[in-house]
Amino acid sequence: MGDIIIAPSILSGDFSRLGDEACRMEQGGADWLHLDVMDGHFVPVITFGAQAVKDLRSRTKLFFDVHLMVEHPERHIEDFLIAGADMITMHVEAMAPFQARQAIWEVHAAGKLAALSLKPATPIEEIHPFLERLDMVLAMTVEPGFGGQAFMADMLPKIKILREEIARRGLSTIIQVDGGINEQTIASAAEAGANCFVAGSSIFNAENAKEAIARLRVGAAAYPPPQSLTSPAGDVGDSSPKGEPPAEPAKVAPLGGAKASWENASCSVAS
Repeated sequence: MGDIIIAPSILSGDFSRLGDEACRMEQGGADWLHLDVMDGHFVPVITFGAQAVKDLRSRTKLFFDVHLMVEHPERHIEDFLIAGADMITMHVEAMAPFQARQAIWEVHAAGKLAALSLKPATPIEEIHPFLERLDMVLAMTVEPGFGGQAFMADMLPKIKILREEIARRGLSTIIQVDGGINEQTIASAAEAGANCFVAGSSIFNAENAKEAIARLRVGAAAYPPPQSLTSPAGDVGDSSPKGEPPAEPAKVAPLGGAKASWENASCSVAS
């Protein structure tokens, strides 16, 4: 069996103390930290950029799951790789197919994981041409751009179709869901085939984040996931470039500084 991955979304944290919030999630037993980057164009909200990711990288050893909700995400890959991203998720709606293939290759060439996301209205078949190249697919269960929205149950059939297609191809692709995940909705998402769960307010607004994360894990465990690429510790499988490289080789980001800052990360919550 694979592993259930709980990824608290820092978007729901206290922005006046994001370093402490990241540390609180690590101490609470989170597997990943989900970082939503929004540009005010692809979605109407602006959040933060690569500098904030770099600053947070020094505060926690959590796996950094960076979700680029931006126009032309391929232009920003290098910045976020240098900042310390472990996985970069880009929206299929924000790029032409050839740009998406090159972006995925560039992330893999830097030794990191690559994912594509799709909005609720986007047909799941838009992801199918890229599946062999992807480590993860993010199925949005709310409209991207705002936290605290209600879970869209009509996305569950889409998740099931995706899981069946992944199984048909003999892949081990992670399926992540983001939006409205709480103790009640996580079981439905897991039953449909998801094995990675982004949760914001249900964790950050809880009296005890550790207990909230544990309850989410119990809720998802009712429907154990298939074999995945990733363990809760953040160890990942083969991230070597998948598929053919683009005609023009992408520039590989210099990751040495990012790796060093991860190794020296220190988690301590300010009193």
